[in-house]
Amino acid sequence: MIELETPEAFERHLREGHSLANVVIQGLDLRRYTRELSTLPLAGTVFLGCELEKDALQAALAHGALVFPPISGVPYQPYRGTLYTPEELYAGFDPTRPETYEDTLDARIYRHWESHGRGTPPTLLETLAQRLHDHAVTNAMEGLLLREGPPRKVVAIMGGHSMKRGMPDYREVATLSRELTRAGFFLVSGGGPGAMEATHVGAWFATRTEAELDVALAMLAKAPSYTDREWLARAFEVRGAFPLGPKDVFACSSLGIPTWHYGHEPPNPFATHIAKYFANSVREDGLLTIARGGIVYAPGSAGTIQEVFQDACQNHYNSVGVISPMIFLGREFWTRTRPVYPLLAQLAQGHEYARHLLLTDSREEVVEALRAYDRSSTPAS
Repeated sequence: MIELETPEAFERHLREGHSLANVVIQGLDLRRYTRELSTLPLAGTVFLGCELEKDALQAALAHGALVFPPISGVPYQPYRGTLYTPEELYAGFDPTRPETYEDTLDARIYRHWESHGRGTPPTLLETLAQRLHDHAVTNAMEGLLLREGPPRKVVAIMGGHSMKRGMPDYREVATLSRELTRAGFFLVSGGGPGAMEATHVGAWFATRTEAELDVALAMLAKAPSYTDREWLARAFEVRGAFPLGPKDVFACSSLGIPTWHYGHEPPNPFATHIAKYFANSVREDGLLTIARGGIVYAPGSAGTIQEVFQDACQNHYNSVGVISPMIFLGREFWTRTRPVYPLLAQLAQGHEYARHLLLTDSREEVVEALRAYDRSSTPAS
């Protein structure tokens, strides 16, 4: 079925004389199109959260259309047709006044989430709105990865939220991400601070020099932790000093997948696309599933280790149809500090994914392993 998710797409569809029968129309204000909707065939048309005048609504129902009405009283659009952007989530934020974060859409939605389900059971309508929202975000993410241009070679970098700006590990992740983005991979992460932010900083600087990246990292290091008052302000300072030009939009793009479940950690604004979820379980499983090009594990704590074994389970049982690399960056960390790798290697014995495990301290080895996997998994033309 055709999906129309923007006013421009809807206008073009009508202008070109196409039928609306068996078309999905999502989250649009259609009140100015009452005449057209009252006269066009609408058999099998699906309206998801669209604004309709009474006459258009009656005509839609009479023609057999399926109408999901808008849900009011929530600060988010349950039927949104696109992913978020930093500009949308942080609209109204003034870097010179960090307290203005509280006025942003991201902060308003987090406050709403806290008051409608954290500690008290949410209403049925609220849970429905959240599930519809997360479904819409997944659909928009699939559109980005599969339907908009050539398929992207998705690689994820996982790592701890407490990794501070200015740390050697932070610079290592940013540099690795920069090299992978330059090599044609599309970087994704959990979209938060720490190693996740470093992933998107690296992608942001894919078309810039190492010296420029060093300047940016020094600027960010003035507010090392997401708990620092100016953490977000320093990020916007870097974005302002090193903006993406028209030619950089695709070459430096990346996808962050955060959640309001951890809403006290604002999403970092270096991800050009943001798929933010309410349900953390859906978000984590989806993040691991789309990373068909492989996952790099930077040092992290319980959350990262949970993701390691979720990914291992997918590979162990080949539950998503692809067995992809699991690369552990930091021998000392993954064998002594958090001795996950020896257990995983033992678990993988006798299974295909054993040959896709890598433990290394070498950034170059990571890049080459992912490139080799991409070459082996790409069908010959």
